[in-house]
Amino acid sequence: MKRYALTLAGLALALAAQAQVSVKEPWVRATVSQQKATGAFMQIVSAKDAKLVQASSPVAGIVEIHEMTMAQDVMKMRAIPGLDLPAGKAVELKPGGYHVMLLDLKAQVKEGDVVPLNLVIEGRDGKRQTLELKVPARALATPAAGAQGHGNGMKH
Repeated sequence: MKRYALTLAGLALALAAQAQVSVKEPWVRATVSQQKATGAFMQIVSAKDAKLVQASSPVAGIVEIHEMTMAQDVMKMRAIPGLDLPAGKAVELKPGGYHVMLLDLKAQVKEGDVVPLNLVIEGRDGKRQTLELKVPARALATPAAGAQGHGNGMKH
């Protein structure tokens, strides 16, 4: 009986550790034929201070964490080494801001596709957690997708 209780306690701790970071409303922008890049967007909330340090997906040759900023009336996009996730605060990944960039796409991402996406979160203690997501693709014309294009002629 003790062994069973210890196993349940261990499982509860493992589940609690996994629940430290949650992802809400993830989506990937669908692409047109021959388009080689797209963006993934979502809200990330971490119970403790952490950082999004890496992302990967089997649908893309390269996956990076990006930020978009306005500098002298020009929108600029660049890869960043990580994105801070302050404890208890929702961090929005959205068009025109922070996002996960999927480059060198292996095939067109069509509306309704489900895109596997792994996010690696690092805690202040250096421990890493991988979140395995199944992210729906939305049509290019989705109003929430915004006007900024990913892979629509924008240079990275």
